[in-house]
Amino acid sequence: MTAIRGATTISQDTAEEIRTETARLLSELVRANSLDISQVLCIFFSSTQDVTAIYPAKAAREAGFVSCALFSCMEPPIAGSLPLCIRVMIQTEQKIELPKYVYLNEAVRLRKDISEVINVAIDGPAGSGKSTVARLLAKKLNILFMDTGATYRAYALGCLRLGADPADEASVAKVADQISVDVTYDGTQHTFLNGEDVSDKIRTPEVSMAASTVSKIGFVREKMVALQQEVARKGSCVLEGRDIGTKVLPDARFKFFVTASPEERAKRRFLQDRKKGGSESMEEILADIIARDRQDETRAISPLVCAPDAEYVDTSNMSVDEVVSCLLRKIQEKI
Repeated sequence: MTAIRGATTISQDTAEEIRTETARLLSELVRANSLDISQVLCIFFSSTQDVTAIYPAKAAREAGFVSCALFSCMEPPIAGSLPLCIRVMIQTEQKIELPKYVYLNEAVRLRKDISEVINVAIDGPAGSGKSTVARLLAKKLNILFMDTGATYRAYALGCLRLGADPADEASVAKVADQISVDVTYDGTQHTFLNGEDVSDKIRTPEVSMAASTVSKIGFVREKMVALQQEVARKGSCVLEGRDIGTKVLPDARFKFFVTASPEERAKRRFLQDRKKGGSESMEEILADIIARDRQDETRAISPLVCAPDAEYVDTSNMSVDEVVSCLLRKIQEKI
């Protein structure tokens, strides 16, 4: 079951305009969520007390929504509320991972978080939990999540497959024309290397270190940054990486630097590794994290730093849910 919300306003209280705007709102909701009218189970309307010429539910019935339950109610008067407003919630048995909410006319003022393109930049070192936090935050905000590190991992995998040394710029340059990276979404991100979905093949320690190494090369970063910026331009999303707030989205309204002590990050990686059947020791993982930090923080191009206008969030003593709630609260305070 999925509930999808929306709202619109009318310029004057006439039956004709209520019919027109109600039909437009419902058709936009159905279209945006790839639904058929027959898949709508019920529709709930609420309207402000200055909408009286006709019930929105009756307007919906006249617009062709005849196979679902319809309900209308009038909202109590609230000082400062948006006048001539019709709100709606439709329910469907279809499972929609990221339902599209629709706010039309003056009602866009009610939900700036979805009526405007919102980009959230999350940076942080390896093992800080930023990917997990970014995924959950994107789901809470009902927007896309982009794992920017996955693009570098895919590029690094391409280098390794073609026999190029990720640390040798000339070697990487020789195979650059043979490497194509792209991302798609179907509720989750899929990362492609030359048309092959390599989402599960880019999570090995070898690829991780190669990604950190190849990401220091200028033309590689330019190519991946352009890809990431294109995704952000198309719509609201949460991007995480190591230079999102400083290089990829320097003008992002919401920026966070999520980190934790090296020991805490090593502990988290150790537990994840064990769940997957890994055999690396805590000492090996800690050494790898320290080495990765040093490499990321000292690279000449786009080093890992906290952007001056980013919120610094130390997660050493916080659960994942606490971190997500913290970031969500800070975002909502600014919207």
